[in-house]
Amino acid sequence: MTHDSSAYNYCALPLAAYASRPDLSRGRLIEEPESRHRTAFQRDRDRIIHSSAFRRLKDKTQVFVAHEGDHYRTRLSHTLEVAQITRTLARCLKVNEDLAEAVALAHDLGHTPFAHMGEDSLKICMEHLGGFAHNDQSLRILTTLEQKYPHWSGLNLTWETLEGVAKHNGPVLKDDEAATRDNLSIALFELNRQVDLELHRCASIEAQVAAISDDIAYNNHDIEDGLTAGMFSLEDISSVALFGDALSRVKKTYGSDLAGKYLISETIRTIMGEMVEDVLTTTKLNLEKINPQSPQDVSGAGIQIVTFSSTMNDKVNELRKFLFVRMYRHFEIERIRLKVEKIIPDLFGAFWDNYRLLPEHWQARVDLAGGKTDEKARARIVCDYVAGMTDRYAMQEHEKLFNLSWGTR
Repeated sequence: MTHDSSAYNYCALPLAAYASRPDLSRGRLIEEPESRHRTAFQRDRDRIIHSSAFRRLKDKTQVFVAHEGDHYRTRLSHTLEVAQITRTLARCLKVNEDLAEAVALAHDLGHTPFAHMGEDSLKICMEHLGGFAHNDQSLRILTTLEQKYPHWSGLNLTWETLEGVAKHNGPVLKDDEAATRDNLSIALFELNRQVDLELHRCASIEAQVAAISDDIAYNNHDIEDGLTAGMFSLEDISSVALFGDALSRVKKTYGSDLAGKYLISETIRTIMGEMVEDVLTTTKLNLEKINPQSPQDVSGAGIQIVTFSSTMNDKVNELRKFLFVRMYRHFEIERIRLKVEKIIPDLFGAFWDNYRLLPEHWQARVDLAGGKTDEKARARIVCDYVAGMTDRYAMQEHEKLFNLSWGTR
C-alpha cells in the first residue's frame, strides 16, 4: 500500500502511544494525494458516510421490518448509536476517534435486508456457491462494489480502516494457519492477497473500541424496542440482573414520580453508562498490564484489550439469552422469518436462473465476471444485488416478479 508523507495529518487531541496515527498510516491500496485539511482517517469516515450502501441502511431492518412502525431502530440508527459510543470510548482512552468511528460506521454495511433473517436465508442460497457473511460483504462493498471514483472500484480506504473492519471481532487466523480460500471468505481472501492484513494478529485498539460499542448499543436498544413492541414487560426483564439492578437504582433516585417511557429511558441510560464505565475500567487495567507503546504492541498482545470485566460479561450474556428467547424468537419475529425465507430464496433463485431479469447494469456485471457460463461468478453478482436491497425494495421486487396480478390494477 502507499502512503503520502506530505499529507496534512494531525489530530485535535493528544494521542496515547498505542493509538493509531494518521500520519503513520500504512496508506491506501491505490496511491492518491491526501487532503490538506482532513486526516486520512477523517477521509475514510467521510467516504463511508457518502457511500450508497450507507444511505441504504436507513431502510434495512435491525430487528423489526420498517413497515411495522417508525419508532424502531433501523440498521442506520443502530450504526449511528454505535458510532456515538465509539467516539466516547475512543476519547476517554486517548485513541484515534476518526479511525474508530470509521470502523463503526462501516461494520454493518454488508447486512442484507431483513436483518439476520435475511442473512440466514442468503447463506443457504450461497452455501455451495462461495458462501455469504455480512462482515465479508462489508469488505466487498468497501473494496469492490461502491462505484464512485473513475480510477478504482470501492472507496480506496486506508489499511487501518480495512483492517479494522476485517478484524474488529478479533484475529481471523491462528498463528500457524495459512490464508487460503478454504478458510477465508471471498472478499477477505482477495483483499489479503493484495495487502497483508496480518490476520493472525489482533486489530487496532480503535477497531476493538468499535466492536464493543456495537455490543453496548444493540443490547440496550433491543431492550427498548422489545419493551415498546410489548414482547416482554418491565417485570419480565427485571429478572435479568443488568436491567433489574439498574431499574432499582433509578426507582430509588426518582421514587414513584417516574413511570412509563421515562422510567424505561432512564434505566437504559443507566445501563449504558454502567457498561461504558466497566469497559473503560477494565481496558485501563489491561493497558497497565500489557503496557503497549505502539499500535504494533496492541496487535501483538494476543488478547483483546478492550473488553468487559468478567462480571459484566456474565451479566451481558444473561441479557443476550433473555433477548434471544423473548425477542429474537418471539412469534411475531418468527412470522416475519417465514416471509423472509420465501422472499430471499425466490429472488435469488429467479435472478440466478435467468440473470437477464436483473437491471441492465447488473446484467453487465454478470457478463463482465464471466457469469454467463460460470455459475459461482453469476451467483456472487446476484448475491451482491440481493444483499444490497432494502427491506422495501426486496418486497417490491418480489411483488413484481411473483404476483401475477402486479401491474394490472
